[in-house]
Amino acid sequence: MSREPNYEFQEWWNKQREKNHDFFTNDSNNANKGFLTVEIRSLNPDLTTEKDRSRSARQLSWICLLRFQQLANSLAWITNSFLLLLRTANRRISAADSPSDSSASRLYRIIKFFLFLVVLLLCVELVAYFKGWHFSPPSAASAEAAVELFYALWLEIRADYLAPPLQSLANVCIVLFLIQSMDRVLLMLGCLWIKIRRIKPTASMEYPMGRVETGNVDDYPMVLVQIPMCNEKEVYQQSIAAVCIMDWPKERMLVQVLDDSDELDAQNLIQAEVQKWHQKGVHILYRHRLIRSGYKAGNLKSAMSCDYIKNYEFVAIFDADFQPAPDFLKKTIPHFMGNDDLALVQARWAFVNKDENLLTRLQNINLSFHFEVEQQVNGVFINFFGFNGTAGVWRIKALEDCGGWLERTTVEDMDIAVRAHLCGWKFVYLNDVKCYCELPESYEAYKKQQYRWHSGPMQLFRLCFLDILHSKVRKLIKTIF
Repeated sequence: MSREPNYEFQEWWNKQREKNHDFFTNDSNNANKGFLTVEIRSLNPDLTTEKDRSRSARQLSWICLLRFQQLANSLAWITNSFLLLLRTANRRISAADSPSDSSASRLYRIIKFFLFLVVLLLCVELVAYFKGWHFSPPSAASAEAAVELFYALWLEIRADYLAPPLQSLANVCIVLFLIQSMDRVLLMLGCLWIKIRRIKPTASMEYPMGRVETGNVDDYPMVLVQIPMCNEKEVYQQSIAAVCIMDWPKERMLVQVLDDSDELDAQNLIQAEVQKWHQKGVHILYRHRLIRSGYKAGNLKSAMSCDYIKNYEFVAIFDADFQPAPDFLKKTIPHFMGNDDLALVQARWAFVNKDENLLTRLQNINLSFHFEVEQQVNGVFINFFGFNGTAGVWRIKALEDCGGWLERTTVEDMDIAVRAHLCGWKFVYLNDVKCYCELPESYEAYKKQQYRWHSGPMQLFRLCFLDILHSKVRKLIKTIF
């Protein structure tokens, strides 16, 4: 076995050499030439230093490898995302459309044409960039190559035909942005005024809190409660139970469960729940549509066509994931008393899962502004806002006066609110009456909800724009004459 060098002896010997340098130096001028200088050198250099240096180099190499791996993973993720985006776009654009959907087919052909045109123009711009034409643009007269001539013509088309309309569209967008910003500023000032002055709708009468006695029910109007459902196997029990335990005389309230489910299991579960509450003495009915329309308005419209509905004055609507408080009707119905022109009393939504994840928190911020600012200010100052589709009480006479529920758009709630307003009916928003519900927790559910909420208003604008103009003209004529 090899022995390790004696480093302590080597260090002592080097110190002695430094102290007696003249004596141990083998120089020609030295008188003591018989003595030779003895140097003890290790076969290996300072292993500690070399070891530290090798360790640092090894660590540096590992760090570089980790950086390269992270870079490779990032590039792979970006590449996969880009390929997935291309496959999704190709699948949606090149999907075979049915012959009945000719408008969608034309739209996809237009998208394909513009996509090809954009890619072609991008290639031309890249060629122009590498040629240096963006610094000194060529003219059609001095162009030599075909690509240079095409680029010169493209510059003239952009300057003479594309730039002016694009500039006009940009100006229109700026004006719309300013209008929307001014609207938001006015809404916030109105909300601040409401908070400072403590303005809130007040009812002409109040119902006593607590259970209603059986004999004293003449002051309670007949109320119809509707719960539209569609394959709601997770929340049907909570919603039906919350409605059935509301503090209102049972003989003055009828609950309609409007089931539009196409799953047999969901239908059986909902029917069993309805039967359970019916045996407890609650006036509750189960209605199922054999032909699905795809719109909630179809369910509501068919339910309002029953003969026994004529005895009811008001209808409260709750979606399947909403849970009203027991005193909901006692806080909303009194606002109709003495206000014969009042059509709707809308309550505020409250969310039980607002802190579930980042998506629900952002939705809570957005919808809180909608309820706290937009609907409250519009309800106080102009007595009109869009019906939220649920957690509201309608006067049945107002629904009949404006034509009832229609299936012409996916936002049937906003549609009937606009038509009721055009007929002269007023709305009241109660910010202090809350109805609990759930927010979409996944992006897929949120995307479906937002698509329905944003596509419907455009359909409604196209359908109701002329009616709104005619209504404004009639009001102007009545004001003048």
